[in-house]
Amino acid sequence: KMATVPLGFNIDAPRWDQSTFLGRLKHFLNITDPRTVLVPEEELDRAKALVEGCRAGLVPPGSSREQLLYAKKLYDSAFHPDSGEKMNLIGRMSFQVPGGMALTGCMLQFYRTVPAVVFWQWMNQSFNAIVNYTNRNAASPISLRQIGVAYVTATGAALATAVGLNLYTKRAPPLLARWVPFAAVAAANCVNIPMMRQQEIINGVTVTDGDNNELGCSRRAAVKGIAQVVVSRITMAAPGMLILPIIMERLEKFPFMQRIQVLHGPLQVLLCGGFLLFMVPAACALFPQRCSLALADLELELRDSIVAKHGDKVQYVYFNKGL
Repeated sequence: KMATVPLGFNIDAPRWDQSTFLGRLKHFLNITDPRTVLVPEEELDRAKALVEGCRAGLVPPGSSREQLLYAKKLYDSAFHPDSGEKMNLIGRMSFQVPGGMALTGCMLQFYRTVPAVVFWQWMNQSFNAIVNYTNRNAASPISLRQIGVAYVTATGAALATAVGLNLYTKRAPPLLARWVPFAAVAAANCVNIPMMRQQEIINGVTVTDGDNNELGCSRRAAVKGIAQVVVSRITMAAPGMLILPIIMERLEKFPFMQRIQVLHGPLQVLLCGGFLLFMVPAACALFPQRCSLALADLELELRDSIVAKHGDKVQYVYFNKGL
């Protein structure tokens, strides 16, 4: 037997104002919570069933508002906003802290030799490829061949940047060499994300009006969304990869740090985790996930089609930019 949803409760309504950075930050602090990666699959499936039941207006008797909101938190952290399909664990934004801290810490620690640079950049790009594929706009399918080309191209860009700069900075101050991993990550993000989401650029993404009525597909909307994601990802990595090398450069001059060199790697991993714990939600919150584009900025053909059907009622179109 099922009960009706509490009066006035809409499970899909944002808990915080998504038009402000602070509201988006609270939202992403909630759904990128790394503790959710430890939640068993069965509990995630129950959360999805509860959310879908709530949308239909029916919930188990005695369900409290807090239980429904927690179910929505789990649902948002583990299921794709477009398709509703469960995302792979490694690609979820809630896995960015544990996954990102391990890889970033190792890239910052093992930057001195070319083999180490190659290995950790390759590992990082493999991780990024999974994250970018998982968080794409799911309405635009991508073939295995395109995934392969995107992966190889982005990995090549990261390795070329990292190895090239690593050799170039041999005679430079030590701190510059420590910043090479960030330059490689930034360059790779500029390649990996657009390549992994190329179908959106080629075919466009679905745009809707303010009431979620589909209006057509726009390539310009895709370009705007992907550009914002690139900026967010570089911002996500920047503080840890730029500030942490300065901290380690200073710390390593102390005698006690020179005696515990074996702990430098684990220390960098932990410090990276501290940066990412805040930077993952902050970077995701830079731009609204439900991105908007002015009607005047759309392709002429699509703009004319919308005006012909809706007159001047539609001034902005909306779409999911992905993460």
